[in-house]
Amino acid sequence: MASNHPIVAKIAADLAARSATTRAAYLKQIQLQRDGRNARLRDRLAATNLAHGYASLPNGDKLRVVSEPVPMLAIVSAYNDVLSAHQPLENYPQIIREETRKFAAVAQFAGGVPAMCDGVTQGQPGMELSLFSRDVIAMSTAVALSHDLYDGVFLLGVCDKIVPGLLLGALSFGHLPAVFIPAGPMPTGLSNTDKSKVRKAVAAGKADQSELLKSEMAAYHTSGTCTFYGTANSNQMLLEAMGLMVPGAAFVQPNDPRRELLTRAACKALAEQARKRARERTGIGEWVDEKVIVNAIVTLLATGGSTNHTMHWVAIARAAGWQLTWDDIDQLSAITPLLTRLYPNGEADVNDFDRVGGTSFLIRELLDSGHLFDDVETISGRGLRAYTQRVSANTNALAYEPAFALSKDNTVLRTARDPFSAEGGINVLKGNLGQAVVKVSAVSPGHRVVRAPAKVFNDQNDVLEAYKNGELNRDCVVVVRFQGPKARGMPELHKLTPALSVLLDQGHKVALVTDGRMSGASGKVPAAIHVTPEAMDGGLLAKLRDGDMIEFDCNTRILRALIDVEVLAAREADNVDLSHGGWGRDLFAGFRERVGTADTGATVLF
Repeated sequence: MASNHPIVAKIAADLAARSATTRAAYLKQIQLQRDGRNARLRDRLAATNLAHGYASLPNGDKLRVVSEPVPMLAIVSAYNDVLSAHQPLENYPQIIREETRKFAAVAQFAGGVPAMCDGVTQGQPGMELSLFSRDVIAMSTAVALSHDLYDGVFLLGVCDKIVPGLLLGALSFGHLPAVFIPAGPMPTGLSNTDKSKVRKAVAAGKADQSELLKSEMAAYHTSGTCTFYGTANSNQMLLEAMGLMVPGAAFVQPNDPRRELLTRAACKALAEQARKRARERTGIGEWVDEKVIVNAIVTLLATGGSTNHTMHWVAIARAAGWQLTWDDIDQLSAITPLLTRLYPNGEADVNDFDRVGGTSFLIRELLDSGHLFDDVETISGRGLRAYTQRVSANTNALAYEPAFALSKDNTVLRTARDPFSAEGGINVLKGNLGQAVVKVSAVSPGHRVVRAPAKVFNDQNDVLEAYKNGELNRDCVVVVRFQGPKARGMPELHKLTPALSVLLDQGHKVALVTDGRMSGASGKVPAAIHVTPEAMDGGLLAKLRDGDMIEFDCNTRILRALIDVEVLAAREADNVDLSHGGWGRDLFAGFRERVGTADTGATVLF
């Protein structure tokens, strides 16, 4: 067994040392949540409390929880019909209730949480609620678990903010074991590459909206997760690497018979962990240690995953008492091999990834190269090495076999000895404009350094108008500011990608700089995003003017305005009059006032 890479070991050790006080406080809190209780946590509840909680249980389940010391397990679900990835979850509670009884346990639907689709709200006012929805989901999860009846929790969710929100909420009940149950990706429709071509054709005026709708509906065509490697599928990859779902669960499609077998296996695993918890007094809060946090980040970097997770997993770490920083992420990126090429970093999708080796191959390679820790708690309870087993093709019973010895396609998935790049997929840039992240894995080497005059905007729609008017047909750094958490709730600006990609294809040196987000599907245009401090919070983005020279260098990790310090200091910061009326935005005024910075998780929770 390989020893851990020295930088991986150092980051974990540094994280533990830096977080000693906050981690101890967190562990003390979850210990208080379990103190004074017996084998079943709910034994502390009064008879009236219990009667209310048991009232609607079927008679057989009611008899079990009253007369036997059986685990009672909560189901928290983000099911709705709008999210294609969540639609299959509709029938999961019944499967879970039925299967859980086989293991002398009782499952109860404890609560639902909201879940919005960023694909629907891209470029719309509703996108300003997207990032904040993560913290709403965390709070909703806490409300669902607040009845304190439970010995463990099933977490049903897949997409962008939903998984981080569920995990944040579960960590507030860290004394409970927890397992995530996904639904899997939709079958491949129109390829992501062909979809992108149509989008660029529309941006260039060579195709109309009816052609675009036909293309998009051919790509997003049925139930399941969108097949590109964006935030939703990054969620699933990271959950497997953290041991928070059963091995192989991430990328089995919804209608594959093995999908239900994996869901039923999760029921067995949680029932067993609930009994183990009663003996050993451990829950998800103890499981998510510094090694698990590092495992998640390394896996994100090795797969060129979503930039959104530079915020989500910082917030998740904080929820468990860990002081994870962007510097930690950047140092890990410098030594993590890039092992996948998945759209938008390549042409393949997650179904291709699963077919050629998938999570078992990737985790095996990162374990064997010393980039992941094996000695961690998982829902399977056997260390991370259990996740190097591939789900077999057997559809009659869940079975595992060793991961493929070799990738079935080296253009999609490679070994740690022969990576696509010696460095990971995300870099942190720094300079006088603050710090930002860039998804470098999606950017070709020839586009990674841009030195060009700024073209400054306060609204993404103004960028598109300028593009249509030919004002961007030159080398330029497009700056879109006043998009940060305090300003607009940090919407994604993904609808800018086709237009900026056209400019790049025309031979212009083009980059984007913003205190907003792009998508988990950030593409080939170099984009310095999550700029911190944001324009609304004293950031120097507010002082930029058209024509200011900007240096954007992914290789040296520099982002700066080439302006004399005295000139910059003397400038007045611009202000904008932002409207937050309508579309529910006015309800989130308190969030905008309280929210933290992107590098600390952009959260209102801490």
